[in-house]
Amino acid sequence: MSIRDSREASGATPARPGAEDVRPGGGVAFPFAPASSSSPILVPGLGGGESARPESGAFATGFAPAAEQGALADHFLSCCRLGRYLTIAAGSRFVITDDFRQAPAQAPADAAALAAIYSRDFLVAESALLPLGRTAGRLSGRERAKFERLFDLIEAHALAPAVKTSAHAMLERDFSLIDLRAIESELDLRLTPARTRYREFLAIVARLIQNDVAPRDFVQEFVDFTRTVAGRLDFGIYSFCIDRIFGNPRVPQGVKRVLASEIVKYPPLVRRELITNILTLPGQPPDLVAFVRKLLADRLERTHLIEIELLEAVKVSRLTMGEIESRLRREIRPA
Repeated sequence: MSIRDSREASGATPARPGAEDVRPGGGVAFPFAPASSSSPILVPGLGGGESARPESGAFATGFAPAAEQGALADHFLSCCRLGRYLTIAAGSRFVITDDFRQAPAQAPADAAALAAIYSRDFLVAESALLPLGRTAGRLSGRERAKFERLFDLIEAHALAPAVKTSAHAMLERDFSLIDLRAIESELDLRLTPARTRYREFLAIVARLIQNDVAPRDFVQEFVDFTRTVAGRLDFGIYSFCIDRIFGNPRVPQGVKRVLASEIVKYPPLVRRELITNILTLPGQPPDLVAFVRKLLADRLERTHLIEIELLEAVKVSRLTMGEIESRLRREIRPA
């Protein structure tokens, strides 16, 4: 019986940390704070938007103020060339759907278009269409024609099939507000259950930290959580959750090792991002880092090891985006 099954059978509510336990750097980290189903998704804002509100556990989403947005499209393009999930320009977190749907400072049109076309997180790609469609619907003449050509490009080149379909529909129906709302509602239908499951999992993490859940049961819960939300939860939110688990010293080392063993089995792109985050987290115990490196050496091919090594170097600023592109071209040859 899983943790959730036993909880539902008994009618018990899992213990939640009190407000005094919600603090950075120890105890229960922000994402494990009590959260209602209507609470904002707990991802820290970077480089723009409103300030974090630690007392509520909520963080701002969005992009840098307009004066700083000129390089955002270039940054997205660099992420695309490296085959990465899109990050905020500062590189400290991944872009999530809320950045395009609820942010006070919107991305410029060229950056949103790149996200719609090239984002490896298809949920983010779909959300990037929405502000573009709303803007196009308000324009006329030459400015509207520019957006129509932009949507032609998105339809032709987007990685996500749903984005191609939605871009075509927006063009065919002249950027109808009703259609835009329908697309957003359909996106919500996929996101909401996954985010509900995410919040349930955060409660289990809090119980683990309080020694209220056996490590073996927690690992089973983690596997179930991952399978349930795969493709339905923003990658940036999932990644943030993993980072908080590995960054919390009160999570047992044995649990972290088992989770690392699970993550190594993930598809290459997902594995590369998550593993390099684990390796570059400040204050990571050397023995855990050594365990993860040995795990990688034992299980991965040389090409995948090189990709992880280079991305790790980017994340700790040992290499620039340009340098990693050059080394990838030199060291990794197509199969």
